[in-house]
Amino acid sequence: MSTSSGSPESWIASFCSLLGHEYFAEVSEDFIEDDFNLTGLQTQVPMYKEALEMILDVEPEEDDEDEEDEEEEEEDVSGDARDTRPHAGERRHHSRIASDLSVIESSAEMLYGLIHQRFICSRAGIQQMSEKYESNHFGVCPRTNCNQTRTLPVGLSDIPGEDTVKLFCPSCLDVYVPPNSRFQTVDGAFFGRTFGALFLLTFPEYDLTRSGNDTVTSLTRSQNSDSDMLNGVFKKNIAPGLGPNKIYEPKIYGFKVSEIARSGPRMQWLRNKPQDINVLDEARQFAEEHGETDDDDESMNLNGRAPARRRPAGNARLRQQQRQNQNGSPMAIEANGAESEL
Repeated sequence: MSTSSGSPESWIASFCSLLGHEYFAEVSEDFIEDDFNLTGLQTQVPMYKEALEMILDVEPEEDDEDEEDEEEEEEDVSGDARDTRPHAGERRHHSRIASDLSVIESSAEMLYGLIHQRFICSRAGIQQMSEKYESNHFGVCPRTNCNQTRTLPVGLSDIPGEDTVKLFCPSCLDVYVPPNSRFQTVDGAFFGRTFGALFLLTFPEYDLTRSGNDTVTSLTRSQNSDSDMLNGVFKKNIAPGLGPNKIYEPKIYGFKVSEIARSGPRMQWLRNKPQDINVLDEARQFAEEHGETDDDDESMNLNGRAPARRRPAGNARLRQQQRQNQNGSPMAIEANGAESEL
């Protein structure tokens, strides 16, 4: 496969351009060549070395035995009477490729997916995913009350083979199966459980109240002060698809169905949202109720934790055991600290 300019297309670009791989970002080769980013993947992927060479478009090295066989064959052949049969090394090389190529290709896809899970959580990877998010590559939430909020691809597990990729909606805080069947074969571990939440914390300026068809999708901090933020998130971006008038209420001839009815609504409290969003700021409420005293500050160490209770010194422990023995314990403590029966 080659591009319009005639230069051969890389394996990574070819993989990401396949049908159903629109969610994937193109991992940079610098990220893959850093061994630190691949820590622990050698034990998870079969034929790891060959798969890595395929991803980086590195030509596999021929075995030394094959090269020796080829040299011996060339020495035996002299003049014009050359043997037209394939060399022994070539036969083994071609048979190995024919049998292992499918396995290597499958391992390369798994290895790239696991690398992709780590890459989209890095600075360069999450920036690339934000560009795809702004271009609406991941689709919109199918829920009506979310007003076509743009979704994010996430996985329900970090282990390959357990579940397929899902779409997370930051408006209703729920996950959905991709509407197109071509995405339902993509492993969810290639995106992982971290990316969705990390993306929203990295880009809190996105306006989640806008429709996915709108071109303007971000909030500027000049228009919104820090008082409009709660725990690092703009208040208007905290589950805008939940709360009053955002939950479907089944009705019969205009009358609400009773909660105690057999066909009544169930578990609607899961989609409830307080009208005053400030009640979710538990840290501020605790400070207002209890206050911050100097005693609390002195009782905290440099790490912000309360100091651990230490065991008493050796002499104090001995005196404590002696008092217990005087109260009727069958064991006595000698002056040197050794125990002896009375």
